[in-house]
Amino acid sequence: MSDAKPFWETKTLEDMSDPEWESLCDSCGQCCLFKLEDADTGEYALTDVACRFLDHDTCQCSDYTNRQRNVPDCVKVTATNIAELRWMPETCAYRLLAEGKPLFWWHPLVSGDPETVHSSGASVRGKAINEDMVDDLEEHVVEELNRKLRDGIPPLPARAKPEGRN
Repeated sequence: MSDAKPFWETKTLEDMSDPEWESLCDSCGQCCLFKLEDADTGEYALTDVACRFLDHDTCQCSDYTNRQRNVPDCVKVTATNIAELRWMPETCAYRLLAEGKPLFWWHPLVSGDPETVHSSGASVRGKAINEDMVDDLEEHVVEELNRKLRDGIPPLPARAKPEGRN
């Protein structure tokens, strides 16, 4: 068994290769949900409304290459802007690493399984609707999603505890 640490524990975000950077995305889809910002407090409320380009099964952009052309408001997350993106989920790998925190157990790079982000409840799979079905975003603020976003970590279910973990 190798004692070598994974790249995300040894490299800064700035030093990662493009494939390493892209692999940090856990495909939770939370960043593709519409958020409403309170002009007075600056706090964000999460809705259950997703960008029309979100693939609701994979929780990935269906046209990732052209996302900024398709949706001019779509923010490209970079090592230099992640600290400013306060609306990014607290579970986001880019945000976690920028804040010096570890990835969650369900992140595909940690678990080795791209489904754990969904089975843990950390993704928007089965929780989001397409923006084309919505007239008023304010009617779609979802407290449960907001609580999960604020609280950050879906708990590790006992039955899904990885080998060697207490």
